Amino acid sequence: MNPLSMDRGDLELVLAIRDQGSLAGASATLDVVPSVVTKRLGALEARLGQRLFERTTRRLSVTAEGEAVCLHAKTLLEGFSALESELGERQNELVGTIRLAATFGFGRRWLGPALASFQARHPGLQIELLLTERLPDLGAEGYDGALWLWAVQQRRAADWVTRRIARNQRVLAASPAYIARRGLPATVDALGAHDCLVARENGEVNQRQFALWTLRHARDGSTARVRVQGPLTSNSGEMVRDWCLAGHGIMLRSLWDIAPQLASGELVRVLPQFAMPDADIHWIAPWRPKTPRRVRLLLDHLAEQFRGEPWKPGKAASPR
Repeated sequence: MNPLSMDRGDLELVLAIRDQGSLAGASATLDVVPSVVTKRLGALEARLGQRLFERTTRRLSVTAEGEAVCLHAKTLLEGFSALESELGERQNELVGTIRLAATFGFGRRWLGPALASFQARHPGLQIELLLTERLPDLGAEGYDGALWLWAVQQRRAADWVTRRIARNQRVLAASPAYIARRGLPATVDALGAHDCLVARENGEVNQRQFALWTLRHARDGSTARVRVQGPLTSNSGEMVRDWCLAGHGIMLRSLWDIAPQLASGELVRVLPQFAMPDADIHWIAPWRPKTPRRVRLLLDHLAEQFRGEPWKPGKAASPR
């Protein structure tokens, strides 16, 4: 053995003595008799040619050399632990249950197929997906997390973990039949004179909140707000989309939902230089000291599936 070499046991010994402040305390921590600690420390110091601890009958103190060893020992031991954990996870098949929540439309159209492909790779997993328009109390109800489209105000940010999974826009669209009948609005303010189709999909009953559209200009980032009106509103985004396809008005809808109709010409962008901000797809989860590996791998899978916004024109029609 190299006279200056140290093994894992040496590192644990030095840290235990420093943390406990005595050889007796270290012996209890390491579950060995005190004489073993004394003998091992003496052999280590002799091998290093350095005094790591000053010892008297009344007290024990760490030397400068001992502090240097302790500083590196902590980092090295954490590295050992992380490596062992990773190797253990790689060796074990993913098992257990992942409980998720998501909004109806995105959950059916995009999340569902992505979850199915992930589960097919890891057949030992059970995945439970709740489709809802009202975000559950994730922590209290035992959910691992949610894929959500709207900004969520939590009481304490430190209690939650968020991650943007994909970018998304809500865009204005109408059918060629509506445009032929009513024409295209030239400005955002002109939307107020058109039949606009309002969706109330997050469970709110306040229609006025959803009839106030905030739009951002793609080039200069400026925003414009307009209060819209129309004879048809619904808590179902799919219903609003069907009305729009049938020529009943202009709607504001996520690009992930209507990209195929825009590509086919069934729908046409209205004021294409404008879109509604804050429509990105986010992962929201209760904070926990260590996220289970199955959840971490699922998040990586979803990020890969939705990278590049596959709902954009010219992209794949569905996740792989």
